[in-house]
Amino acid sequence: MSEKQLTRVAMIGCGSMARGHIRTILRLQNQHPSQVIVVCEPSPEMYAEMSKIFTEAGLPVPPNQPDLAKLLEDYKSSLDVAFIVTPHAYHYEQAKACLEAGLDVLLEKPMVVTAEEAQSLIEVRDRTGKLLVIAFNGSLSPQIRAASKALHSGAYGSILNVVAYVWEDWKDHYTGHWKQNRAISGGGFMFDTGAHMLNTVADLVGEDFVDVAAWLDNRDRTIDILGSVMARLRSGALVTMSSCGNSIHACASEIRIFCTGAIIRADVWGRFFDVQLAGENDFKPVPVPASVGAWEQFLAVRNGQMDNPSPPEIGLRMARLWDAIQASAAQDGAVVHLS
Repeated sequence: MSEKQLTRVAMIGCGSMARGHIRTILRLQNQHPSQVIVVCEPSPEMYAEMSKIFTEAGLPVPPNQPDLAKLLEDYKSSLDVAFIVTPHAYHYEQAKACLEAGLDVLLEKPMVVTAEEAQSLIEVRDRTGKLLVIAFNGSLSPQIRAASKALHSGAYGSILNVVAYVWEDWKDHYTGHWKQNRAISGGGFMFDTGAHMLNTVADLVGEDFVDVAAWLDNRDRTIDILGSVMARLRSGALVTMSSCGNSIHACASEIRIFCTGAIIRADVWGRFFDVQLAGENDFKPVPVPASVGAWEQFLAVRNGQMDNPSPPEIGLRMARLWDAIQASAAQDGAVVHLS
């Protein structure tokens, strides 16, 4: 492993998802030499769980500096990138600090919790000239990238309607979890698992929402569990989205895009991409290159081997949509017009 090739990483957050990413980073050492130099985790329990991964791999356990400002002050000259995997409400300040410290950033979904934060983070990205990739499964999926390219090329004609829905036994599964604490989650089911739906739809349509009407139902919790959205795109195409976080034991989704020349079928995570063309009787899968994970794609973008598949501009479109959904729901479904 040569020093020249080594990617030096600060891991911000050591929760279960972060630990999954760390296992991937270690597993890919031969193809993509990387070293976790330091972590930032306020919970001793989470840090201890993360430490086991390195111990089991026979590697030194990276030190923990729970204060991000102190971490960046002490370590920024020894780092190349930050991988941020923390509760949603922390994303903006943490990503801003890491970009301003001169680090490229891979940021877990959702990017931020408001459109104002999204716009500000794009300005920080532009001012610092650093890389910002959002780790959304859909936008990083070759299926969604291929579907987006085909849609925007006009291969299937113009978009008429979009229908999307996602469901999970989220209400009971995450009882007591930070995801159901609005102060740090930024929302309920629609903004957690449902964020995949909001982002993938925003990515696929490739244009702004101009009118949004929405209803959110908390189902005796302090955050939304059920949600329903009706919207209109700038082109005039119509969109409906539904989220059910109180389902039977399951987690699944589907997106259908009705075009003048075809119907597209996908899911919010980009695990498949099927098309039924005009004159055909059924859907057929569209062949795409094999998928690689968020870390590999981030490194490929950073090394100039591919364009950023999940830039913050998509996150901004989703954040504007989420702001409008909340504003409409607060007015019992009144239409919110986005300028």
